[in-house]
Amino acid sequence: MNRTYQTIPAAPLQKGVTFHKPRQNLPERVTLGDPAMQVMTDFTIVTAYTIFPLETIEAARAKMIHRGVRMLLVVDDQNQILGLITATDLTGEKPMQVVQTQGIRHHDVLVKDIMTPRERLEVLCMDDLQSACVGDIVQTLKAHGRQHALAVERTPDRGQILRGMFSVSQISRQLGIPVETTGVAHTFAELGAELSR
Repeated sequence: MNRTYQTIPAAPLQKGVTFHKPRQNLPERVTLGDPAMQVMTDFTIVTAYTIFPLETIEAARAKMIHRGVRMLLVVDDQNQILGLITATDLTGEKPMQVVQTQGIRHHDVLVKDIMTPRERLEVLCMDDLQSACVGDIVQTLKAHGRQHALAVERTPDRGQILRGMFSVSQISRQLGIPVETTGVAHTFAELGAELSR
């Protein structure tokens, strides 16, 4: 059964062409009683934005503005997570402390100097999130004074893989009201113990 194959016509790529970007369609409005998954940015659907630790904080700021996000994962060249950096980190006291302690200029401050390292990050487990509601996420973020919460899946070897992220600004947009989370920060480990009761 010999089939004849055709040459597909080709044309020049036009100026101004862009490309498809995966977009998660979260509900425009949610209530505190809706499932937590309706406010989670799911990294199986959309790309997690990253930056390397030796890039400057100005590069991080530019990337956040360009991507329309307020958090970047800090990764190594194998895409293993080393930490995260938020817009709050960029505008807070951390950069000025580095400038003073290291005697460098502000535009020379590196991501690694002000990021929250992996060792200090705590995550929520997807197994616990399946039955959680938006209100649980808001309470978790408020209890810990956080702007973001990371969610992980367990791998068969009991490792972790980052599945998604909750963001106060995203949740506020979907609820239609501002969510304030400033306050005393506790660990997600303590919260996990409370939630399992």
